[in-house]
Amino acid sequence: MKPILSKAQLDYMKAKTKFEERAKVMEKKIELARESHGNVTQEIMEGLVVETGFHDSFNDMTAAENNLIQWSHTTIKHDKTYKDNKNEIDMMYSTLHSNPEMRARIIQMAMKIR
Repeated sequence: MKPILSKAQLDYMKAKTKFEERAKVMEKKIELARESHGNVTQEIMEGLVVETGFHDSFNDMTAAENNLIQWSHTTIKHDKTYKDNKNEIDMMYSTLHSNPEMRARIIQMAMKIR
């Protein structure tokens, strides 16, 4: 039986998939630019970022991550584990903007919430 996912989880999965697809396209375009120009300048790179939609997909993924994190923090507040470890969990969430590893851990945890 398939797990039921929240809208925040589904939106994150969709945004992440789109970002990964755009990143692959971007990598191929960079490779082609290297072959034809030898060196990829900042100007070429900026053009490729816009042309491939990489920037937009990155922004969409970041927004989806933020929504997922906010949803998970709200959702876990109803869980007994949260009530028993409120200070530690709130500390985790308070450091997610300054600690990329913590942000990644919270996102992983949020995707496991059912």
